[in-house]
Amino acid sequence: MGALRDLQRISFEAYLALEEKGQVRHELLDGLLYAMAGTTLVHNRICRNLVVLLQQQARGSGCEVFFADVKLRVDFQTAYYPDVLVCCQPENHAQYVEHPCLVVEVLSRNTEIVDRREKLAKYRQIPSLRAYVLVDSLSRRVEAYYREGQHWLYLDVAGEGSVPIPCPEMSLNLDEIYEGVEVPYERPTDEA
Repeated sequence: MGALRDLQRISFEAYLALEEKGQVRHELLDGLLYAMAGTTLVHNRICRNLVVLLQQQARGSGCEVFFADVKLRVDFQTAYYPDVLVCCQPENHAQYVEHPCLVVEVLSRNTEIVDRREKLAKYRQIPSLRAYVLVDSLSRRVEAYYREGQHWLYLDVAGEGSVPIPCPEMSLNLDEIYEGVEVPYERPTDEA
């Protein structure tokens, strides 16, 4: 039987150096590295639609839209690569951002649990964050968490409708989010 090994935590600075040289992207959670999975065409199309819609509204507002390969530093030992994020205040680092007002994750079977639990808990700790939006890639459904003072409000929109976005101030219609994307109105069930 093999011996159990201690997990080796790394510093944020060591993580940045590794990511700069590496060919595989990693997220950093409490000092531990986790390799990132690839995405599907549906995931990519949804992200593209979101970036285009957000960028059209952000133009001239002082907000900046980032996606895919931009790291978000959540705390001194945690960094993620959100699918889409918006920052409306200046960022002072060349390799990552720290002050998003909006974070969007596109859910997939492989990432959904992490996005709903771990990332939700971590993102809610970011003082500048005003909304965390989850977009389903398996059905037409968008869920959003909004900061209201010390509390968070939850919104669930499925099938038809729109989702308010606080920064840049706008509304995202599900038809626009899912334009060119074939997903059912309801999430397919797994059969045993």
